[in-house]
Order: sequence, then structure tokens, then C-alpha cells
Amino acid sequence: MSLALFKRPAGSKQSADASCDCGSNVPASFQRAARPRRPLLSRVDWRGAVLPVVAIAIWWAISEAHVVKSGLLVSPAQVLATAWQQIVSGALFKALSASLIREASGFVIGTLGGLLLGSALGFSRLATRMIGPSFDTFKQISLFAWIPLISVWFGLGDAAKVVFLSLAALLPVAAHTCDGIHAVPRTYIEVARAFRYSRWQLIRAVILPAALPSIFTGLYLALIYSWLATLGAEYLLVAGSGIGNTLIDGSEQFRMDLVLFGVIVVGVTGWALNALARAAERAIFARRSQAGAR
Repeated sequence: MSLALFKRPAGSKQSADASCDCGSNVPASFQRAARPRRPLLSRVDWRGAVLPVVAIAIWWAISEAHVVKSGLLVSPAQVLATAWQQIVSGALFKALSASLIREASGFVIGTLGGLLLGSALGFSRLATRMIGPSFDTFKQISLFAWIPLISVWFGLGDAAKVVFLSLAALLPVAAHTCDGIHAVPRTYIEVARAFRYSRWQLIRAVILPAALPSIFTGLYLALIYSWLATLGAEYLLVAGSGIGNTLIDGSEQFRMDLVLFGVIVVGVTGWALNALARAAERAIFARRSQAGAR
């Protein structure tokens, strides 16, 4: 963030250096046309696929050579057959949708609570003194230590799982929101006061934009933590359906093909959530940059 976010007083002249920008007379459409975009496939870095391909090849070779008992390590072909059966029967959609709905519910509730708590700790000295020590203690408690209490208070159903996921999302959002607000350079605030910004203008135009990278870090961690906690909740609070329950079924039936299929689904879903979060972050910051350049 730079001091360019502050509005120049009305009637002030642009500097001579700014008026000598040689490229300012070139229409933006011509500038974009001068830089042709590369094809999509050429912009993808395929080096990230090397390790998975090598791992699958080794897995296939070991299973075909029968180095490990088939009951412990099934072949990739058998996992593919199980995946197809899960897709055709609708079991995958049912389990994955149940897990994602829980994850989204916990993420939204925890994020809203984390933003409110983090903002209170960031903006209010009274809240910092009254709530800060308790929050610092609360952060040190392992998330899974709450499982016994949650299961007694809320049972083993979806309500208990959503509460558990909300806790997983709340902590990183609250901590990073508070840290981001406290980390705003004092210079920004002093300049805003020199421009006679009101408290609301100071928060909206200076503090929140400066704290946004830290807040996004908290949101990103909350999304990942809530997905990881989803599997933990489904594994420990067994009632209901979900990908975690698919893993449990495979383990109880000693079906390693179902277990490996569930693990792959968990990994691919986590990768997709990570990619979605990064894409949203890039889009928002790109829009901010375009708005600041106007």
C-alpha cells in the first residue's frame, strides 16, 4: 500500500514529471494488443505434475510386481474402477457434497466471528485488555480437545461438526485480522488525519486496505483448516455421511481401494479449494490495483 491512496485536494496541479509520461497518449487497447497472450496450455507449468506421475508409476510397478500384499496396496486400476463405481452410483456426490456443505457452513460462521473478534481486538484498546488474554489462552488449546465437550453439548450430528469447523476457521481469521490492523504504519494514519478524515473514512480508506493482505492470509488459512477439520470431525463424530465416513467404511471393510480413493478425493478437493482461494485473492488485488491507478 502506498500514500497514493489518499485523495489529492481539489484544484491541485499534477507534477511536471507526471505530465511527461510518454505512454499516456497511447490508448489502452493498443497497449494490450501489443502484448499478445500466449495459449493457455503454454502458460501452465507442467513441472508440478512430475512428482504425481512418478509416484503413480512407482505405485503401479509395485502393485504389478506383487512386492506388497494386494490386501495392503491395491493397484491404480482397481482404485480407478472403485472411483468409477462411486461416481456412477452417486455415492461420491453424496459424500462430497455433505462434506463441502459442512465445510462451507463452518467457514462462513467462523469467518464472520473471526472478523468481528479480530476487528474488536484491533480497533479497541478496551477489548484488547478485556478479551486479549483470554483469546491468547484460547489459541493454545488444541482444536481436537474440544471434541468431548462439543459431542456432549451438541451430539454427534451436523450441528456438532459445524461448531467444530467454526472454531477451526475463527482462530486464524481473528488473529490475522487483529495483527493486520495493528501493523498499519503510523504514517498512513497521520497523513489521513492531516487530510481531516473522519474515523469511518480512516477505517474504510486507510486501515482496512492496509490490513487486507493479513486478513486474506487469515481467510486462506481458515479455508484450509476448516477443510482439514471437516475430515477430523467426520472421523471422530461418526454420525452422518461424508468423505471421512467413506474412509471409515473402507477401513472397517478392509477395502484399501476405497480408502485410497477417499484419500485422493480429499487431496484433490483441498487442492481445488486452495486454487480457488488464490484465484479470488489475485482477482481482488488486481481490481484494487486497477482502481488505484485511475
